[in-house]
Amino acid sequence: MPVYVYVIVAVVILALLGFVLLRGPKAPPGGYESTRDADDPIPGGSGDGEPGAGSGTGSGTDAGTAVDEGPRIERPESVNTRMARLRGRLAKSSSVFGRGLLALLSRDRIDQDVWDEIEETLLLADLGSEASMDLVEALQQRVKVEGTSDPARVKAMLREELLKLVDPAMDRSLAVDRKEIAPAVVLVVGVNGVGKTTTVGKLARVLVAEDKDVVLGAADTFRAAAADQLQTWGNRVGVVTVRSENEGADPASVAFDAVQAGIEGESDVVLLDTAGRLQNKAGLMDQLGKIKRVVSKAAEVDEVLLVIDATTGQNGMVQAKVFSEAVDVTGIVLTKLDGTAKGGIVVAIQRALGVPVKLIGLGEGPDDLAPFDAEQFVDALLD
Repeated sequence: MPVYVYVIVAVVILALLGFVLLRGPKAPPGGYESTRDADDPIPGGSGDGEPGAGSGTGSGTDAGTAVDEGPRIERPESVNTRMARLRGRLAKSSSVFGRGLLALLSRDRIDQDVWDEIEETLLLADLGSEASMDLVEALQQRVKVEGTSDPARVKAMLREELLKLVDPAMDRSLAVDRKEIAPAVVLVVGVNGVGKTTTVGKLARVLVAEDKDVVLGAADTFRAAAADQLQTWGNRVGVVTVRSENEGADPASVAFDAVQAGIEGESDVVLLDTAGRLQNKAGLMDQLGKIKRVVSKAAEVDEVLLVIDATTGQNGMVQAKVFSEAVDVTGIVLTKLDGTAKGGIVVAIQRALGVPVKLIGLGEGPDDLAPFDAEQFVDALLD
């Protein structure tokens, strides 16, 4: 056989081998995982790719939905596990406050100078002047009546009076149960830099750990990185994120589309992230009202959570009052409580607004957010 025939055969074989190698293994159908069961994919779910920007807004597999494949699905910590861990962090960060009060109240002789020091300690902890005076007066009366300097008894009195101020009777439950024909809708608001997007992502993890089906709405359309960040949080726990590819798109429209996605997908909860707003910018504050009005055409807004950085102290009070006038705030999320001994801000905000602190953040980890528990909070302050 001529040599050129062997050459032709060799070239054909090499071409076939190259085609097979370049093609690689056949990809399985679907390309995404369910948040519930990997064998039961949901439209628009997350897979194993890196998160990226999609186009438009919408839900499920609709063309307008921007839902990309994400990293491997994580299982968040249970609420009980994270609360036990966060209590230790709170005790560590607030120990100066608790130890200072106990030391003053345990002196052999408590005169007016000591009471002045106690009031000053409370004010420095951002308890607020009115609450500080109320607490000092209550303690003065009890110490006078009981005439005790026993450290254990003094600590018990202080605990009881602090607990009254924190008010364990306030309803701190989150309205995150699906209604008959629509998901619960949670609107998250706050000024720039307090950690709203991170809080939304962490709250999604809390809800996923409770077996809730969650949809995220990236209604912060002024900062492209916010939508990317939120989608990354969602991908990590297999949660659908509705967003727009157009920077500066109408946030009310994106929020509405997210709620529609929750309705169509029969989800339990829709969490809406919003752009950071300065409390002195009337136009931006009015826009929050618009978002709420537009969303309400699809489903009632069940929660408006105001995120406040605990380290800002009394400035957080100003923020809380202004936001409560713009939208009906139903709960407070206090972040960065691990970075301050000023736990008194909990009392100050609640007394000023009549609105409970519902969640607290004590760290930068993905599961460093937990429901606020009044008794555990006070115990941590005094540990």
